[in-house]
Amino acid sequence: MTDKPDRTSYQRGMVVIAHADDAEYGFSGTVASWCQQGMQMAYIICTDSSKGSSDPGISMKELSLIRRQEQESAAKVLGVKEVRFLGYEDSILVPSLDLRRDITREIRRFKPDVIICQSPVRSLGNTHVGHPDHLAAGEATLAAVFPTARDHLSFPELHRAGFEPHKVREVLVADTEHADTWIDVGDNLKTAAAALAEHKSQVDDRDTLELLSQWRARIGEPKGIDYAEAFRSFLFRV
Repeated sequence: MTDKPDRTSYQRGMVVIAHADDAEYGFSGTVASWCQQGMQMAYIICTDSSKGSSDPGISMKELSLIRRQEQESAAKVLGVKEVRFLGYEDSILVPSLDLRRDITREIRRFKPDVIICQSPVRSLGNTHVGHPDHLAAGEATLAAVFPTARDHLSFPELHRAGFEPHKVREVLVADTEHADTWIDVGDNLKTAAAALAEHKSQVDDRDTLELLSQWRARIGEPKGIDYAEAFRSFLFRV
């Protein structure tokens, strides 16, 4: 581990999340900022996002297709160049070896300097209990970064298929309760809100700019930042 990040040198970033819309709700300001700075960004969506609806007339297949299209549209708004869907069933995601292998493959393929992922820890100090898929996606991502993506003897079939080992420099875990890193997103809040608005099946008629403004203002207030997103940083020697 190292203790001084140099994010100005990062050229490639990856976001690994459980569902379509998780990134837009959680850290789209950071993603928009990085894209604006010229960083190449990729999204990895672990589940098929097929169950997040109260509409009794929609099928899982229909909802999954809608949410996939919404995620692709949101990514275009932000400037994200690649979106990959792993297709695990929504709401029953677990940090299995299969999931770890699939995330490892994507890390070795895209070779990010930095990854944003969800927290693997259920917090009871917040106002919500958290989705179990988020916990699973976070745990599998951290396990994929260290040590699996790094070591050629882990999942040797990936190495044989041409996916060379890769060392990620930093992981930012979305965790406001244990944050040590705050990113100012004020200049990119409108872009972030426009991306969230693409998830029409999830936001209904809500004003996404007002929603994100209130949320990011609460996060930034303790640090004197008008609008911020917060993470726990883990740095690795490369």
